[in-house]
Amino acid sequence: MSGAGTTGGDDPLQRAIWRLRSRGCWTDAAALLTPHIGKAGSAGAAVQRTALLVERCLFTGQGWAEAEDALRIAEAVSQDDDDRGAAACERGQLAYAATVLGVRDRADEARSALGRAAALLSPNSRTRPLLDFRRGLVAEHLADAPQSARPAYHRAHAGAEAHGDTLLLSFTWRHLAALALRDGEVAEARKGFAESLRIREDLGFLIGTAPALAALAEAEPEPEATRLRAEARRLFHLLGGIPTWLADQLHPTPSPAA
Repeated sequence: MSGAGTTGGDDPLQRAIWRLRSRGCWTDAAALLTPHIGKAGSAGAAVQRTALLVERCLFTGQGWAEAEDALRIAEAVSQDDDDRGAAACERGQLAYAATVLGVRDRADEARSALGRAAALLSPNSRTRPLLDFRRGLVAEHLADAPQSARPAYHRAHAGAEAHGDTLLLSFTWRHLAALALRDGEVAEARKGFAESLRIREDLGFLIGTAPALAALAEAEPEPEATRLRAEARRLFHLLGGIPTWLADQLHPTPSPAA
């Protein structure tokens, strides 16, 4: 869920990874990083490869074994606390995904791994905002404690702004908006959902656009809500039913997910 590889800047490898990731081609994107793993200083590539495969699990409900294998490699090649913290953050996210999608209850593992990441990562680490966001997800969707999730999302939002992680901002806007909607603050929710959608459209994050459209529809009156859901369905089917959990939200039962 991090912005690692977002648009890629001047790095041809990262640009190629972003193009594939943003269209849901996680396996192909991860394959671009495989030749870089095993070389000196390869921990970052190993963690990024893991993150791509973990994201695939969350969006498709598939690829668990590949993600676990990539995670074990990332943990093995970690050289310092920041590397180990980043790998632990991915372990927490994989356990969260398995739990929230009903594959297997790994809630305790998710909490433990994210706690370990918090102990390892320095306060200024670029991974810290992503960790805060994921701890918010666990609080909201596994512990059913939205009031504990809110400050975690706010910390993640501020950190994403400080580090220029625009993609992560799209997630923090969306989840803060969802909490606002839950509290009946419709105008605030509409603003957050709209900002999340704008960012994803600007970045070309195609696989994340349908969820953003569906979320905004929850805060809009008719007939705009119907138009947004129709566009979300169009994109959802265009991408072959990804993310899989969005099917219930569109037809019509909501599901907590990325």
